[in-house]
Amino acid sequence: MTEPLHADAIVQYLHDHPAFFEAHPDLLVSITVPHPHGNRAVSLVERQVDMLREKNKSLEMKLAELLRNGRENDVIADKLQRWSRDLLRTRDARQLPGLVVDGLATAFTVPQIALRVWQLAPDHADLPCGAKVDPDVIALVDSMRQPYCGRNADFQAARWLPDAGTRTGSLALLPLRVGAAPQTFGLLVLGSPDPGRFDAAMGTAFLERIAEVASASLSRLTA
Repeated sequence: MTEPLHADAIVQYLHDHPAFFEAHPDLLVSITVPHPHGNRAVSLVERQVDMLREKNKSLEMKLAELLRNGRENDVIADKLQRWSRDLLRTRDARQLPGLVVDGLATAFTVPQIALRVWQLAPDHADLPCGAKVDPDVIALVDSMRQPYCGRNADFQAARWLPDAGTRTGSLALLPLRVGAAPQTFGLLVLGSPDPGRFDAAMGTAFLERIAEVASASLSRLTA
């Protein structure tokens, strides 16, 4: 008695003999399969056409998403360029802290921003951004190799934000340093009442660029 064929064996046979349906073209029309969106049966050819249509629709959606992301990235890059240009054009270094904060608030709609610089030169020691910073905060920032992005876990730096951070649902901590120096000279804090604005799952590449531009500009204030 002939052993019944298993589905895996049939799949393997068709895979090993790609010309099978060329040799038996009538099978393509006579074989029917269940329609995925109804109770009727359709030919194998019609099912293949449906599958191609679904695949094309999926590809079109992915392409539309890529185009949308590309346009959004272009807008962000343009804002970053204009912000950087304003900082570069500033001759009075004492104006830089305000330009950094105001530029981020306006261009990127960041509702809560705080800035501290702890190595100010004597000529700039009276600037508001030179307010005293707890050594533990400095030690934490020195240990950061990239920006922190996520919920407000009662960071001391969050208390620099409006209302002492009590309305801050999420934040980003951007360490300021010169190049790859291990020691930092400041910290830029971005906050939002929205817990999802600075989500831990989001990438930090854009925030790293902001930190680099801010560091390069504000380093003019340091000793």
